[in-house]
Amino acid sequence: MTERTLQEQVAIVTGASHGIGEAVARKLCALGAKVVLAARNQARLDSLARELESLGGSAISQPTDLRQPEQIRKLIEVAAALGRIDLLVNNAGIGAFGSPLHETGLETWDGIMETNLRAVYLAMRFAAPVMIRQRSGQMINISSLAAHNPVPMGAVYAASKWGLNGMSYAAAEELRSYGIRVSVICPGSVDTDLAPNRGKHRNRMLQPEDVAHVVAMLATQSERSFASEVLLRPTLKP
Repeated sequence: MTERTLQEQVAIVTGASHGIGEAVARKLCALGAKVVLAARNQARLDSLARELESLGGSAISQPTDLRQPEQIRKLIEVAAALGRIDLLVNNAGIGAFGSPLHETGLETWDGIMETNLRAVYLAMRFAAPVMIRQRSGQMINISSLAAHNPVPMGAVYAASKWGLNGMSYAAAEELRSYGIRVSVICPGSVDTDLAPNRGKHRNRMLQPEDVAHVVAMLATQSERSFASEVLLRPTLKP
């Protein structure tokens, strides 16, 4: 850990126990940020926090069920108690693939929308007042190319990501006068448990570290500018 460009900054990463969230947490910690790790798996969060601390980083585990609004509020309060919130990375997400929309049940709809969209709204809602008082901060929402392309057999997931993009663009306009930036990253096929990887060459897929690299790019850009959306694709089609 040599490049400490985010030294003294406080970052929150949801879905930090594995996949993209873990890679983002590692990257931000390496850049010097104090990272609040959020996910449901406390054992995994605690293990990751200990590992990051042993590498010279600073991390706090905060078990959080994103379908519980009060737990999201608590997450923001824990981070704010560190003195400020500089970066909120809304990464956690779930999907359901393999059934057409007309065969998708309400429970699946609710689960995806509550995790992928409502939880992001709540985290942004609770974090915004802290950032407004600071007159600074950044929110990075991990979306998907599914927010731009039709996804047969994944319509509910696509709907959640289209909604996430629209919400993010509107919030960006509402908050930019306070010095707060809101961005979305839309990755294509990432080699994680979430992606429907059947029939794809996994060695050609994006890796979680590729998404973490873009998060770091956004987090370290000049204060006078911000990239509102990044589309991230594998170089070779999987």
